[in-house]
Amino acid sequence: MTFPPRNGGDRPKRFSPRTATPEKKPFSMRSGAPRTSQPVVAAKRALAEDGSQREGDRIAKLLARAGIASRREVERMIEEGRVKLHGEVVTTPATLLTSLRGVSVDDKPVGPIAAPRLFRFHKPAGLITAERDPTGRPTIYTALRNSMPANTPRVMPVGRLDVNTEGLLLMTNDGELKRALELPATGIPRTYRARTFGEISQSRLEDLMQGIEIDGVRYGPINANLERSAGRNKWVEMTLTEGKNREIRRVLEHLGLEVSRLLRTKYGPFELADLQRGSVEEIPQVQVERFRKTLKSA
Repeated sequence: MTFPPRNGGDRPKRFSPRTATPEKKPFSMRSGAPRTSQPVVAAKRALAEDGSQREGDRIAKLLARAGIASRREVERMIEEGRVKLHGEVVTTPATLLTSLRGVSVDDKPVGPIAAPRLFRFHKPAGLITAERDPTGRPTIYTALRNSMPANTPRVMPVGRLDVNTEGLLLMTNDGELKRALELPATGIPRTYRARTFGEISQSRLEDLMQGIEIDGVRYGPINANLERSAGRNKWVEMTLTEGKNREIRRVLEHLGLEVSRLLRTKYGPFELADLQRGSVEEIPQVQVERFRKTLKSA
C-alpha cells in the first residue's frame, strides 16, 4: 500500500495564523481612497493655469488688510487698472500673493500690512459717511483730519450712519476687521437712542422682538425700551444686530413716531461713553486683539 506524500498531492494545505491571508486594509487606507485623517488642504491654496498648486492670498484681500480700501472697492480699482504688480497692471482680483512687495496703487507703492487698529469716533450730525460726496457735502473725513492722532494710517468706517444720525462710528485701518464687524452673520449688537414725538407703549415696543415687516422688507428682532418721557416727547433705546439702511427710523415711523434725534451709543463691546462730538480715541490694542479672538471663535 502506498500513501500520498505528507505535503504533496491533493491533500489540502494547512494555514497557520501567521500565513493566513492578511486582513484587508480599511477603506480609508487603500490607495486612491480619500484619507479622512489627513488635514484639509489650506484654503489659501489655489490652482494656477498650469494646474500646479500655489499658495497665497488674493490681492484684493491683502490690499484690504493694508487699509487701501474694502475688498469690493479694491476690486473696482483693479477693474480700472489702478493696481500694478512690479509695474504691470493687475487684471484680476484673484491674483495670489504672499506679500504686497512690488504692489502699487495709483503708482504709489503699498507699504507692509500693519497691525489692525480700531478707533472710536463721535460722528456729528450733518456729515456723510463716505470719503467724498459728489454734491460736495462735508464728509466724516472733514472732521477726522483735525481729530486723528498724528501718523495715523488711512482708516475706513465700520458700517454707516446716515447724514442726520450721530454717535459712535468705529474706524479701522484693516479691511478684514471692518468686514467681520459689518457682517450680519457675526450678530454684533448695535445700540441706539432715539428722541421721538408721539404716543407709544412699552408693550408695542416689546412686539418688535418678534421682528417686523415694512413695505416688503423684513427686519429682525429689535430689543426696544422706553427710557423717559416728557409729554409726547420720549427717548427710546433700541438694540439690533442687522443694521439695515435707515432701519431704526423706518421702524419707529411705522409705529407712528416722529424721530427728531438718533444717536448710536454702542457697537459690540465698544461704547460712545463721554467721547465729545467730533472727537476720536484709539481703542487699546489689547482690547482689539481680545475682540478679534471672539470674532474668530464665533
